[in-house]
Amino acid sequence: MLTKQLGNSDLHLTPVGFGAWAIGGNGWAFGWGHQEDQESIEAIHRALDLGVNWIDTAAIYGLGHSEEVVAQALKGRSTQPYVFTKCSMIWNEKSEIGRSLKADSLQREVEASLRRLNVETIDLYQIHWPNPDPEIEEGWTKLAQLQKEGKVRYIGVSNFNVEQMRRAQQIAPITSLQPPYSLVNRNVESEILPFCQQQHIGVINYSPMQSGLLTGAMTAERVVKLPDDDWRRNSTEFQEPRLSRNLKLVELLRQIGQRHDCSPGEVAIAWTLRHPAITAAIVGGRNGKQVEGIIGAMEFRLSELELNEIKTFLHENP
Repeated sequence: MLTKQLGNSDLHLTPVGFGAWAIGGNGWAFGWGHQEDQESIEAIHRALDLGVNWIDTAAIYGLGHSEEVVAQALKGRSTQPYVFTKCSMIWNEKSEIGRSLKADSLQREVEASLRRLNVETIDLYQIHWPNPDPEIEEGWTKLAQLQKEGKVRYIGVSNFNVEQMRRAQQIAPITSLQPPYSLVNRNVESEILPFCQQQHIGVINYSPMQSGLLTGAMTAERVVKLPDDDWRRNSTEFQEPRLSRNLKLVELLRQIGQRHDCSPGEVAIAWTLRHPAITAAIVGGRNGKQVEGIIGAMEFRLSELELNEIKTFLHENP
C-alpha cells in the first residue's frame, strides 16, 4: 500500500484514514443520529483489515464516546494503527459545549483522552478549533510541552487559517493541518494549501465526501428523512438551492466511477487526494458495508480527462 509521510513526522499514512466523528453517536450538539457501537467496531475492523493504518477521532465526538469505541475496536488487535485525536472543545455535566485552550484545561483533556483511548501516547494531538483565538499561543505552548513529556508524539492544528498557523509556528513546528476540503468546499485552495506546501506542513483533509452528501447514497428524499438530531439537517449544502446542484455533481461522479467500478464517493475522495498538498483524507464509515464502498479511493486516481470533466462542471455550476 502506497503511503505518504505526514509533515515533519515519521508517520507514513495510507491515502485514507478512518474518521470517527459519526461513531460518537447521538445525544450531543453535532451528532449524526443513533449509532450502534457494534456496527462502529465492525466498521473500524473492516477498515483496518483493508489496509487503513490510521484513525482520527476527537474528545468532543459523542462527548468522549467515540474515543471509547475506538479503544474497544483496537483491543486485542495484533497490529495497531496510528491514533489521532483532538482537543479544545469541552463539555459540562449538562452536555453543554464550551471551548478552551487554557493550559490547565488541555492538561485535563489529554489525560482524559489517554484514559479513554487506553494508550500511553497519542500519535497526533491536534487543536480542534482555534477558539478562543486569544488563547492560541497558550494552547500551542501547552501542546509543545505535552510532546516533550512524551504524552503525544506529534502536534497539529485543525481549522486554522494562515495567520493562526504563523502564530503557532513561532512557538513550535506544526506537523499537520486538518481542514475541510471537498468538491463542494474548496475554500482552502487559494491560501491555506499553498502555505502548507511551502512550510512542509502535512494536510489531512476531513469531509472529502461532504459528510455523506457525495457518496451516491444521498437523495433529496433521504435528506428530508434525516433524524432531527442529525446536524446535517441544518447544513446549507443539504438545503436548496445547493442540494440540487450537489446531487447533480454526484451524477457526474457516478458516471466517472462507473468506468472504473468505483462509487461516486470514491471519485470525490480521489479528487481531493490529487492535490499535491494533501497527505491523506479522513473518511468516515458507520458500518463495514459503508467502509467497503469507499476503500477503493486508497488506490484509484483520476485521469487528466476526468479531472477536466469535473473542472468544467464546477465552472458551469458555481
